[in-house]
Amino acid sequence: MTMDSTTLQRWIGEGYDRRAWHGPNLRVALRDVKLEEALWRPGPGRHSIWELVLHCAYWKHRVTVRVTGVRTKFGRTGADWPRLPPEPGESAWRADLALLEAAHERLLDACSSAWPARPAGRPGRSPLDQLVGIAFHDVYHAGQIRLIRRMYGERAV
Repeated sequence: MTMDSTTLQRWIGEGYDRRAWHGPNLRVALRDVKLEEALWRPGPGRHSIWELVLHCAYWKHRVTVRVTGVRTKFGRTGADWPRLPPEPGESAWRADLALLEAAHERLLDACSSAWPARPAGRPGRSPLDQLVGIAFHDVYHAGQIRLIRRMYGERAV
């Protein structure tokens, strides 16, 4: 199989915002999530939808940095699981959804602008591995979010 940036961008898009055979992608899973739902935890020590959004945005950022070799600062404090804002209100929730969207757009730009010449990437993982992996990452967390939303809707009020 020949890999090109268009194919790679399509796969990444299917995980995030393009129609795919596997069902809802990350953006569809996040459609119409209300603030209370985004903050709800399904149990002690479990992540909220909002935390998952920040986690996905962070890893899109990290893969972009790894693939391009251009170090930029992530827009939030913390790594892997960035912290929620001190006052998690509606505008902050919308801002973090926009942060995820922007991280996705930068990742897509990195796919096309860095293709085919890329830095070596992480030891043991090629840039291609990481770019395909971020699509899997989105699909995985989309499934989690859908389950959390179902649990939220079925919780005893």
